[in-house]
Amino acid sequence: MNYAEALEYVEGCKKYGVVPGLSSIRRLLGRLGDPQEKLAFVHIAGTNGKGSVLAMLSGALARAGYRTGFFSSPELLEHRDMFRINGRVIAKTEFSRCMERVSRAAEELSGEGFPHPTAFEVDTALAFVWFQEKKCDIAIAEAGMGGLMDSTNVIPDPLVCVLASISMDHMAALGDTLEAIAAQKAGIIKPKSRVVSLRQKPEAMRVIEEACRERGCSLRVADPEKISGVRRSLKGQRFSYKEWKGLQIPFAGTWQTDNAVLALEALSALSEAGFPVSEEKLRQGLSEASWPGRFQVFPGRPLFVVDGAHNEDAAARLAESVRCYFTNRRIIYIMGILKDKEAEKIIRLTCGLPAAVITTSDSANPRSTPPVELAELVRGYCGNVTAADSPREAVELSRLLAGEDGVVVAFGSLSFQGKIIRALTESMGGSDGKRKKN
Repeated sequence: MNYAEALEYVEGCKKYGVVPGLSSIRRLLGRLGDPQEKLAFVHIAGTNGKGSVLAMLSGALARAGYRTGFFSSPELLEHRDMFRINGRVIAKTEFSRCMERVSRAAEELSGEGFPHPTAFEVDTALAFVWFQEKKCDIAIAEAGMGGLMDSTNVIPDPLVCVLASISMDHMAALGDTLEAIAAQKAGIIKPKSRVVSLRQKPEAMRVIEEACRERGCSLRVADPEKISGVRRSLKGQRFSYKEWKGLQIPFAGTWQTDNAVLALEALSALSEAGFPVSEEKLRQGLSEASWPGRFQVFPGRPLFVVDGAHNEDAAARLAESVRCYFTNRRIIYIMGILKDKEAEKIIRLTCGLPAAVITTSDSANPRSTPPVELAELVRGYCGNVTAADSPREAVELSRLLAGEDGVVVAFGSLSFQGKIIRALTESMGGSDGKRKKN
């Protein structure tokens, strides 16, 4: 199986949809020798911020000398982005070899009359197989959706369970109350495990605390109220938290200090679990972390910002950051929202700021809201709206509307953001971002 065939195989598995539950992934991993049983894991769930926390955690652990696996979804630029060790994306040859092994097991099971594994189950299995083959000291796995019924929840005994910010998203699958969604996220908590959670809204916090009591777990809470001395710029932020003074992160989004303190508390819990990280390596890991597509700044005239805000809570945080950094600047939005998202709430929270909005979509994604349809929703909040047929056209038009001194903010689903970043970097003659490749 070559790389193109490997990609074609996992793409073909998308026809099997999203099937919550663990029976299929357990069968698949069992056929592959249960690699998850031979790895030390950090398991992370939440609505927003999981990937940023994962990036900071993995950076510090790798700096400390641990071979650190990293599984996150969905991809931003290409499928391999989901699989990394010490920040390096899986090589095409290794991806193809592991996919051949996983696909053989999947087809055997299907031939025996079992439901065919889904694309995400195939990806999860590939990650765990690769991490075991490469003898990772520790692996960090991000739940794809929810937690309790997510494929990654086959992890038997995580070193630390981490819960990032929990808010309303995927309501059709996870429930229509914050308590119900929190219960799904808290489903990753295993008996007697170490749990680290961001300070959540009271309804979600109560669910997490009860889950920890029932399962005999210790709970460590990362409290953003204890952040002090914050200094922000478009190049990153400097802040203090508890005994850690003058920490630096390379992320500009105002919410990223919350994610950083969650990573700090998770590192403290990992130290208790036998994976200590010195303060020097901790600081280096945080300051060098890279996670494209999250309030990512592309300097130029005009300046571009690309963000993955795709739900109500993330939209509110994006608007807060735009106000923080771009007071009295001409702002143009490029917006792409999936059909199953609460588009009107996202628009209401963000559209008081721009002088104009350009709607577009990822035409390859059948869940994308058509640009003309999205433009009609936006018109209720911003009169100057244009529907663009493609992200590339949207980028070109935004340059004209913003002028040299303006700011273009592109946001929405991650698949859409990947298309925006490609269009941007190609027009600027640069690379896709900070991506280490084999």
